[in-house]
Amino acid sequence: MDSLTQIVLGAACGEIILGKKIGNKALLFGAIGGTISDLDVFIGRFLYSNEIQAMVFHRGFMHSILFSILGAFLFGRITYKLYNSGKRLGTTIQKDWIWLFFLALFTHPILDCFTPYGTQLFAPFSHYRIAFNNISVVDPLYTLPFLICIMVVLFLKRTNPKRLKWTKAGIYISSAYMIFTIGNKLYMDAVFEKSFKKAGIKYQRFSAQPTILNNILWYAVAETKDKYHLTFYSLFDKSKTANKIITVDKQHSLIDMTDKNLKKLAWFSNGYYNVYKKEKVGTYKYTDLRYPMINPNDANTSLFNFTVFFENNEWDILPFEGDSPTKEDFAKFTERFWGI
Repeated sequence: MDSLTQIVLGAACGEIILGKKIGNKALLFGAIGGTISDLDVFIGRFLYSNEIQAMVFHRGFMHSILFSILGAFLFGRITYKLYNSGKRLGTTIQKDWIWLFFLALFTHPILDCFTPYGTQLFAPFSHYRIAFNNISVVDPLYTLPFLICIMVVLFLKRTNPKRLKWTKAGIYISSAYMIFTIGNKLYMDAVFEKSFKKAGIKYQRFSAQPTILNNILWYAVAETKDKYHLTFYSLFDKSKTANKIITVDKQHSLIDMTDKNLKKLAWFSNGYYNVYKKEKVGTYKYTDLRYPMINPNDANTSLFNFTVFFENNEWDILPFEGDSPTKEDFAKFTERFWGI
């Protein structure tokens, strides 16, 4: 999920392990631990000059169970050695720090698994990406109550037992909401399945996920032999099925998707993508159809699209190379949120 959410969850982990011993510093170190995995965004760009390879590196090994274990021992030992000196000598033990970083590192990819982006939890042994698709990458109803609880903890003394109660309250509230999103996902999958069957679309598979910032308006993409079918459904809709479905061509044959970099790009999209020629010769528009459009009525308003080009003997991309959404697009999104 987004960085703020991971910071809040990491801070909660820090408070649970070391809050009684070091107070608000535990929140700080937990927040740092909850952020470490997402540094792969910057590390990927440092390691790879190719944008596709750098993008695929994100939510890879640094989001795995193995990294959580190795990182816990590495960062735990280093932090303990640096912290356990001077007036702080003997106030903590190394085991506490290892547990703090393990919880912060481990809960980070576990939480990411619930989002549509996908997480290589078992890397490097398997590059299968786990994505339950039940919550948006950014969802205020998950984050804000949790954040408020952690902020309350900041103003309580280290020895105050209410610190732990407020931390647990944040965890319980966010977890309850997560359970709701899982149930909502099962319901929405059933709605979209009925919708595609009602429309006479004999799909090979489909994927459904919530739109950004909420769990009310959902989006689904169904795959047939040569096309994708896109639709939205809101919990506020009067109909029991999604009735407006947009169809787009796959056009996968426009470029050689057997190329190693383009295969990685297709893998990143879980096979849900389409390709169009652009005006400039040798460039193509690649749209990741797992993610919804801003304007539910216009397939061209997807933000998750790239310009694909061949340079230096390899395929590469310019990310998010599309027209900026207009006020009208956002208005259509808001309108669709409230149902039809």
